[in-house]
Amino acid sequence: MKMTGENQNNAEMTEITMEDVQNLIKKKDEIEEQIKAYYDVLEDQGVGVEDPLVDAEGYPRADVNLYQIRTARHSISCLQNDHKAIMEEIEEALHKLHALEKAKREADEAGAQEEAMEQQVTLPPPFARVDAVTQGSPASGAGLRVGDEVIEFGSVNTANFHNLQNIASVVQHSEGVSY
Repeated sequence: MKMTGENQNNAEMTEITMEDVQNLIKKKDEIEEQIKAYYDVLEDQGVGVEDPLVDAEGYPRADVNLYQIRTARHSISCLQNDHKAIMEEIEEALHKLHALEKAKREADEAGAQEEAMEQQVTLPPPFARVDAVTQGSPASGAGLRVGDEVIEFGSVNTANFHNLQNIASVVQHSEGVSY
């Protein structure tokens, strides 16, 4: 199965996790420890990475272990290349991880906006607006406030509301009934 560029990028983004990034950082730390160990070898021999290994007459120095120095220098060079590569991998992984988190966050926000829009769309239009609420009344106890819009009152709704007599009838039939 061949993936298009966008599908492949999405698949790659879903594959990266914080644990993957932490593993890459652990590998980087191990490489840095190895490099330090080889620098310690050079320091023990009293030479650096660039110091000459021959004397003034062009002969190999007898005061140092040439094999150990050459091996340490070679290892440092290889490990520095590995370090550069792992740093690029970490950078790429972090970019993918952040892109994935951003995509998830945007999807969550879009879902919340869509849900809010669906709720607004599914609500029927109000048929009445509350002008007054008497303090201590059942309406006040139920949390009704001035300015609230009524979309349903008992069996009365937008489809069957004709006048306030409909609401009075529901109230009359509900007297003494507790819900």
